[in-house]
Amino acid sequence: MIDDQANSHTDGLTNTGRRNFLKTGMAGTLFLGTVSISASLSGCATAPAGRLSAVGTRMDARYRFRFLTREDIQLFEALLPAIIGPGLPEQPLARRTAIASSIERIDSGIYNFGPANQRELRRLFDLLNFGLTRVTIARVWSSWPNVTTSEADAFLERWRTSSLGLFNNGYIALTKISNVAFYGHRDQWHLSGYPGPPQYAVEALPQFNNA
Repeated sequence: MIDDQANSHTDGLTNTGRRNFLKTGMAGTLFLGTVSISASLSGCATAPAGRLSAVGTRMDARYRFRFLTREDIQLFEALLPAIIGPGLPEQPLARRTAIASSIERIDSGIYNFGPANQRELRRLFDLLNFGLTRVTIARVWSSWPNVTTSEADAFLERWRTSSLGLFNNGYIALTKISNVAFYGHRDQWHLSGYPGPPQYAVEALPQFNNA
C-alpha cells in the first residue's frame, strides 16, 4: 500500500498517540534509556527500514518505512498473530497481506506521533529486539522470526499480568497500536461490529473519498 493510503487509515492510531503509551516513571525511563544505548552499541539497527523490496511478498515495496526498523518489523510479524488471533484470515496469502498492511499502518501511525511517544516506543522496541533483554526481561529465547504464536502469546500474557507497571504498560502499548492498526482499517471494521461512517459524512468529507 502506498504512503497516502497508509496515512489515510491511521487517524485512530495517530489520535491515540497524543497520549503517552508508556508512563514509566523515573526508574523505568532510566532503564529503557540504558537498554537503548546498549542496543545501539551492540549494533542493533535503529534506522528506519525504508522500502523492503528485498523482503519479497511479505511487504509492499511501494511503501517506505519511516520509523520501524527491520527488527521492529520482525517483532510485529511475530506478535500480530498472537494479538489479533482469529481476526486474521486463515488463507496464508491473505493472512500475510493483512499482517504486512497492519505493520505498514503501525509505522505510519507512529511516524505521526509526537517525539515523546516516539522515543518511548523506540526504547520499548530496542528492549525487545536486543538479545540480552529479550531473554532476561521478555523471557523470549528465540529471535523473533523463530518465535511461535504460542510463545508470543505467553510473552504477552506474562507482561499483561506482571506486577511491574513497566511491563504492563509495554503490553498495553504493543496491543493498542496493533489493534488500532488492524481493526481501524475499513477491511476489518465488520469484525468489531463497526458499520463504517454514515453516508452523509462520506459524501461531505473528502478524506473518505481520498481513502
